Formats: sequence, structure tokens, C-alpha cells
Amino acid sequence: MRLTIGQPTTDIKIFDTEKQEVSLSGFKGKNVVLLFFPQAFTGVCTEELCSTRDNIGVYEGLDAQVLAISVDSTFTLGKFKEDQQFNFPLLSDFNKEVSRKYGAIFEDWILNMKGVSKRSVFIIDKEGVLRYSEVLESAGDMPDFAKAQEALKSMG
Repeated sequence: MRLTIGQPTTDIKIFDTEKQEVSLSGFKGKNVVLLFFPQAFTGVCTEELCSTRDNIGVYEGLDAQVLAISVDSTFTLGKFKEDQQFNFPLLSDFNKEVSRKYGAIFEDWILNMKGVSKRSVFIIDKEGVLRYSEVLESAGDMPDFAKAQEALKSMG
């Protein structure tokens, strides 16, 4: 079941690369940009997250916290974060619960891989309400970050 715009989001609890539990409710009072991506160390995912890293000031200027989520392990994500010097948390949805909750999962993907996050952007406002979503059906496509940033700007 996919969340709809204007709907309050439910809390998530997920681990970061430091093996610390992160919850969405911990960011109440701040806008949140959830970026789901298929797999660490792949070309498009690296390009997407490096672009986000290089433009982090835009998100910070809009009072937004970026959180990137994939089904990779915390260990894989830790190495990916270190190698690329990402300046935002990478979160492991290894059990695929959050990706399913957001309707952002390929149940059957390439090379017979099951349960891989779809490249997606969700913007949640300071009160925990979903204000923008883009779920891509092709892992080779990039999100429309200009639209996502416009959504953040419109939230004030």
C-alpha cells in the first residue's frame, strides 16, 4: 500500500551506518527527504547520491534532513558512505519493511534479485505529513530533484 500526498506518515525505525537506530519521529520539526536507492556502489545510485552530497546546502537551506535508504547491509552502506564521503545518513532497510511500507520496492528485480528498493523520493513536512513523492519504475532513471526542491520551497 503506497502512501498518498497529504497523509501522515507512520514512524520508521531503521539502522544507520554507525549501527544506531534512527526513527522518522526523531526529525519532527524538520522537513525530511527520504531517498530510496536500489544498491550501493552501482553507477546511477552513486551519481544520484553524489549529486545530493554536492548539493546538500540546498536541502539544509530549506531546513531539510536528507536520509538515503537501501536494502544493503549497514556494513556495505558504511563502506559506500566512507568511499564517497556522503554528508547525510545512509540507512539499511535490510529486512525491506520500510521500502514495502512506502511502496518503493521491486519484488522481482534484475538477475532474479528479490526485494530491492525502487529509486524514489519522499518529502515529509515538519509535522510528519507526506508532501511529495516520486517512485521510479526504472532503476536507470534519476529523480526530478528540481521538482522535489520546489516542493520543499513551497512548504516554507
